[in-house]
Amino acid sequence: MFNDIGPLELVTIIVLAVLVFGPDKLPKVIQDVTRTIRKIREFSESAKQDIRSELGPEFKDFEFEDLNPKTFIRKQMNNEDLGLKEIRNGFDLKKEMAEVTDAVNSRDGQASSSSASSSSPSGGRIDMTKKPEDPARDARPSFDADAT
Repeated sequence: MFNDIGPLELVTIIVLAVLVFGPDKLPKVIQDVTRTIRKIREFSESAKQDIRSELGPEFKDFEFEDLNPKTFIRKQMNNEDLGLKEIRNGFDLKKEMAEVTDAVNSRDGQASSSSASSSSPSGGRIDMTKKPEDPARDARPSFDADAT
């Protein structure tokens, strides 16, 4: 319960308790606190037993700590029933990436060979610095000064 409290913090709490409650009332306060903690533990244990008895015999091994998502995932990851090893072994990322790269390179090779056979002056390459010619520009009607 107090696993993360260091010795210096514990001494500080004791000194504050002595200052707040005084040395005369401190033993009674400690007794009241321990009695309250005991009652809370008894209440929670009886509630757990009631829930287990209501769930039935198939849930006798049920632990309430399993309801914590982190604990549940940790227990499930320790079980090898998930088949993750088979999935990992069946999927080779390097092989898949090599296949995709080969497919892309062969498509680029086909596209460059077909464009190289066309009559482009740059030998199959597209000049991205040149603006493409607009065929709609030539199709525009001439300016009519009388119409404006």
